[in-house]
Amino acid sequence: MSPINRRRFVAAAAGAAAAAVAVSPESAFAAHRPGGGHAGSGDSISATDEGDLNYDDDTDFTNADKGFIAALTPGVIKNADGKVVWDADGYDFLKKDAPATASKSLWRQSQLVSKQGLYKVTDRIYQVRGLDLSNMTIVEGDTGLIVIDPLISAETAAAALKLYRDHRDAADKKVTALIYTHPHVDHFGGAYGILPDGASAEVPVVAPEGFLEHAVSENVYAGTAMTRRSSYMYGAQLPKSAKGQIGCGLGQNVSLGTVGLIPPTKSITKTGQVETFDGVKIEFQMTPGTEAPAEMNFVFPDLRAVCMAENATHTMHNIITLRGAQVRDAREWAHYLNESIDLFAGRVDVAFASHHWPTWGGGEISELLAVQRDLYAYMHDQTLRMINIGMTGREIAEEIQLPPALNVWANRGYYGSLSHNVKGIYQRYMGWFDANPAHLWEHTPVDEAKRYVKALGGRTATVAKAKGFVKDGDLRFAATLLNHVVFADPDHKAAKSELAVIYTKLGYATENAVWRNFYLTGAMELTDGVTPGRSTSVSPTMMMALSIDQLIDSVAIRINGPKAWDLKIRMDWSFPALGVVYHLTLQNGVLTYKSDDKADSGAGVTLSMTKPQLLALLGGKGLGDIEVSGDASLLQKLLGVVEKPDPNFAIVTP
Repeated sequence: MSPINRRRFVAAAAGAAAAAVAVSPESAFAAHRPGGGHAGSGDSISATDEGDLNYDDDTDFTNADKGFIAALTPGVIKNADGKVVWDADGYDFLKKDAPATASKSLWRQSQLVSKQGLYKVTDRIYQVRGLDLSNMTIVEGDTGLIVIDPLISAETAAAALKLYRDHRDAADKKVTALIYTHPHVDHFGGAYGILPDGASAEVPVVAPEGFLEHAVSENVYAGTAMTRRSSYMYGAQLPKSAKGQIGCGLGQNVSLGTVGLIPPTKSITKTGQVETFDGVKIEFQMTPGTEAPAEMNFVFPDLRAVCMAENATHTMHNIITLRGAQVRDAREWAHYLNESIDLFAGRVDVAFASHHWPTWGGGEISELLAVQRDLYAYMHDQTLRMINIGMTGREIAEEIQLPPALNVWANRGYYGSLSHNVKGIYQRYMGWFDANPAHLWEHTPVDEAKRYVKALGGRTATVAKAKGFVKDGDLRFAATLLNHVVFADPDHKAAKSELAVIYTKLGYATENAVWRNFYLTGAMELTDGVTPGRSTSVSPTMMMALSIDQLIDSVAIRINGPKAWDLKIRMDWSFPALGVVYHLTLQNGVLTYKSDDKADSGAGVTLSMTKPQLLALLGGKGLGDIEVSGDASLLQKLLGVVEKPDPNFAIVTP
């Protein structure tokens, strides 16, 4: 966001309370709270749902500060071009008390998560926290360092490693093993900041079975849409301030450095598998289908410590993430946490994860794992119970409450929420359709909006009705009405302005960091339009990790079907170095393929190339040194119907 746009957004946010109606964020929700107004239901979007929380319990602050050695000073990390990729100092405003523009509970969480620096977890185990969305853990081996989860960017990972080395007098200690807990980018993207020369025979790169497939698959299929939605989820375009982005609940933000991937050289395949790296014994627990399709916890039996990956943190996690992804299995998540208790109870004195702060004490660890287990099991089981008495996902989200015993700090909905999680569980079992025939063949959002606005008496009348609902304290339905006006007439300034005000108030009141970021980003884009922002830069190593099949799939999903209806093309993509030939067919608007080791005599054109040459071709750099035999125009016809994704598509406007 430009400085001007930042100022405009902050100014708009600052005046939001007065611009709509003269009520505070707290009182605005007194009349109607989501979830039936159930305090502590986990999907609170109103500060009034937080009254039963024990702010006198400072255990989390004690644990978050325990073992502190040194902060990164200044807390700013730049790339080789001098651009800032991480700014921890930008969150210094969180040292103040919670303002009226933020949930007190979320503010507390952000205060905890924004703590940054090097921390001692236990003998030989250290963490660097607060220098990216995730933590990087360093285990001291007999001769060198075992690094767990090297953050998102090479720049932040390198800074984290340097911070450790500077304060542990370990400049001469080399990395002797790299471990990925699971295939989300905040747990592997900074690998080249740890191993600049990549993998070697001497340094194992360890990951759960299936890691590589899942690490790259999201980038092939819906990566552009997920990235665009992630800008809402993490508030990437928002100013860091009490009126803007204050964190993500799981971490503070995502770094904007260079993302790479060093493929694993050793897979962990089964629970109970024991490996020794640099003299450190590690016993693994496989947890596929929990927070990630491939994930693992592991215990250091000689150090009496367990790494819980991202399976047990200090927040309710996402069963479905709002950036978009396949729904996770809450039942399996609970099952594996139950297994963790059996595997690790009595064997460990500290549990740490790749986000947040550790938990010390055997009893405290078992309690944390148990309340998180019961959290995910309760959401799963109660959603299924309500499904089987005929309730829809939306109805379940309004009805469900957590038992008081589960309403603890570690289960609060800062990242996931009870509301959107149970909708995700509904989706996993029942799909998008709620069985009501009225919802079987609905109009598009724009066409539906035009009809609603017409039925309500026109744009001016609909805006007036929305203001009435605001006055009554029902901001949710006011937003629905104004959204219809905006989609019916995206140039209607009054509707956009009123809707931006409502989104701002909803954002200020919600306990969930992701909801806050969605609301405030929506308000910003209604005011300023879509502003393309900086993102992480993907290194060639990340692209090289894609298989040839995945690269062809990436072309297939970009074929503009209607433009390709009448084309019929057969071509071969030959990779002599790999000993494989891919036979591609474009017909009926569909690109299909198969592979073997023989050329297709019916192919109209054959391209003989290497994988890097294919990447260059798909990246728009032309044929280069690719050997072409046959009708080269067929390739141009194919590429002519390949559509470029739009990374800045509209969300809050049509």
